Amino acid sequence: MTPITNDVFLKTLKKESTPYTFPVWMMRQAGRYLPEYRKTRKHAGSFLDLCKNADFATEVTLQPLDRYPLLDAAILFSDILTVPDAMGLGLHFVDGEGPKFHYPLIDEQAIQKLDVPNVEEDLGYVFNAVKSIKTALNGRVPLIGFAGSPWTLATYMVEGQGGTGFLNIKKMLYSRPDLIQHILKVTTESVSIYLAKQIEAGADAVMIFDSWGGALSHHEYESHSLNYMKVIISNLNLMGFEDTPKIIFTKGGGQWLDLQSQSGADALGIDWQTDLGNARKVVNDKIALQGNLDPAILLSEPKAIRSAVRNVLDSYGHGESHIFNLGHGITQFTPPENVECMLDEVRSYSKKYHKA
Repeated sequence: MTPITNDVFLKTLKKESTPYTFPVWMMRQAGRYLPEYRKTRKHAGSFLDLCKNADFATEVTLQPLDRYPLLDAAILFSDILTVPDAMGLGLHFVDGEGPKFHYPLIDEQAIQKLDVPNVEEDLGYVFNAVKSIKTALNGRVPLIGFAGSPWTLATYMVEGQGGTGFLNIKKMLYSRPDLIQHILKVTTESVSIYLAKQIEAGADAVMIFDSWGGALSHHEYESHSLNYMKVIISNLNLMGFEDTPKIIFTKGGGQWLDLQSQSGADALGIDWQTDLGNARKVVNDKIALQGNLDPAILLSEPKAIRSAVRNVLDSYGHGESHIFNLGHGITQFTPPENVECMLDEVRSYSKKYHKA
């Protein structure tokens, strides 16, 4: 395997010393805010066509790295909903409305029939993309693989789409916990295999996106979201991938950082609503932290962006277990030059917090 030239991201996840303090990448760093992405998308067809074509997926994964040399990691271009799509729910994307399923889990019979798909066969296009991207990177930076958390996937599978009030799945959670448990169990097993296959294909680290964990009540978060992510981490370790770094990120989950720090993950993603300095105190430097600039600040102007970047870095302070990232995915309306401004400020300002 080709040695990784820039490995500061992986070293930070493993709490090792690095040449500079803050490696940086962005959630959704390959996407609609880049004109080169929009050009590729026109040639590829639909969003799913783009995901399922290894050449196109490789092209768009590398686009932000080519534009922004200061990025320290690549992330696989795909979608968290590929797993329920492989279960036969019929994923499709509607312009202006986002992802939807043709066959959401709305009755007991459909839920009882839900089973783990043939991950290697039905999601083979994802693993082909991982292999293609790794070859194209040629050791330039590490590659991050990812999946949605079981709870987050379940919300889409039951609601049939995103952006809802989660009333259907919460009703099921409280009135038919047996059905929810079946969905979460099947999804957990599927995601475990899915991430393992990504690692086998070449992913250097994996991240679990719990986009809707913050919609749960305090008591249900641990039982219906965090515990299933812990099972995935444990499964990967049992499969022989204990040395592959693992990141979990619960949007709106800042109140559960202490519990998350005991999950077995190597790093926690932090959203912009959580104070990074306080998060560091809670986890007591036992685990790396990733975050947490508000993505909306990138819609403003350079002075405000630089000030916001400094606030994040000041909040974390000295130390080498911080990965600079956004508190959630970059918005499609972000001017690309504002990303460059952010990256420049991270690299230049963070020097004051380096050991040297």
